[in-house]
Amino acid sequence: MKTIQKTFKYIGIFLLILLSYGILVTLLSFIPINKDKMLSDNSNVAIYILSNGVHTDIVVPVKNEYHDWSKQIKFEHTKAKDTTAKYLAIGWGDRGFYLETPTWADLKVSTALKATTGLSSSALHATFYKVMKEDAYCKKIQISKEEYLKLIAFISESFETKTNSILKIDTEAVYGKNDAFYEAKGSYSLFYTCNSWANEALKSANQKAALHTLTDTGIFRHYEK
Repeated sequence: MKTIQKTFKYIGIFLLILLSYGILVTLLSFIPINKDKMLSDNSNVAIYILSNGVHTDIVVPVKNEYHDWSKQIKFEHTKAKDTTAKYLAIGWGDRGFYLETPTWADLKVSTALKATTGLSSSALHATFYKVMKEDAYCKKIQISKEEYLKLIAFISESFETKTNSILKIDTEAVYGKNDAFYEAKGSYSLFYTCNSWANEALKSANQKAALHTLTDTGIFRHYEK
């Protein structure tokens, strides 16, 4: 009997900790960073934040005078035949979720446990787009050259490299003809998610963001008009 009581006690403590953490993280997502960020005269680079309702990507120009992403993330890494895409969406996340979980029905307990505990590796997902259409899930942000260079540095540092080259993951587990996966640094966990990475990317470029967030909502609320 005492063993059962102790078990329920520990479960209760664990659930209380989880609930407290959830409340804390939610509150942190309301605290703004760079709240009074204003558009300057030299904000000539357009980037986007793009959400599928759960996960946030950072969208950058495929090529401009400051950086050519297609030299690293090549069109031939995808199944696409059309190389006229103008935008590149980049997202970071858990490798298992990305490659082994095309739908929620495919989610394995082992994948979920590894992801939440930070025991699995991560990946970067890159998708080429011809156009970007602004709506509730896609917000355009104008930034300066200096800010964009900082964003480039943050994203570039997220890739695992070998002899200065990023490492493509050879897999058929892609979402379409225009995307590819790459090895990434860091681990996904209850404390740092795909949206946390996107939020940090925005902070690195001195853009509006949350103090900390686990969700896409925590990012997008700071871009509501």
